[in-house]
Amino acid sequence: MRTKKTSNLILCALFVALIIVGAFIKIPVPVVPFTLQFLFTMMAGLLLGGKWGAAAVCIYILLGLLGLPVFAEGGGLSYIFRPSFGYLIGFALGAYVTGTLANRVAHPDYRRLLGANFLGLAIVYACGMIYYYLISDLYLGTPIGLWPLFLYCFLLAVPGDIALCIVAAILGKRLIPVVQAGNIS
Repeated sequence: MRTKKTSNLILCALFVALIIVGAFIKIPVPVVPFTLQFLFTMMAGLLLGGKWGAAAVCIYILLGLLGLPVFAEGGGLSYIFRPSFGYLIGFALGAYVTGTLANRVAHPDYRRLLGANFLGLAIVYACGMIYYYLISDLYLGTPIGLWPLFLYCFLLAVPGDIALCIVAAILGKRLIPVVQAGNIS
């Protein structure tokens, strides 16, 4: 018989794998590639809760920083100095917040799930844009203005991520009761 902790470890490993796969499903847009990582990091928070969801994302980030090419554009410790690394930090924080907020009640409704997803989305973009701005200016020496930052790092990518928030809420509503009941075989 599996314990809750064993189930969480298995699901955590599953979501690490899904986030890796999501990194390679790309739609090319300028500056920051659009991938399905955001969907899987949100789903990790929704289905595993804040702590385990964030753990899955942090393990994914650690694997990439150790040199495995699991990020959308490679891997390695030097990835910290890429302007898009802030989005990865945002994924971990967003998964924690999304999972914590969504799982405050036993059976969250669509509104709660969608609200949690949008808050997670805001965290991802805030971390990503601030990090992008700072790395571009302070490390790369190629400052980016606020309008180009807003255009390339938010406006071009956010419509797809809003759609992913809706998809994640629909999937979460159906899958949360299954995960909570432990009916995963």
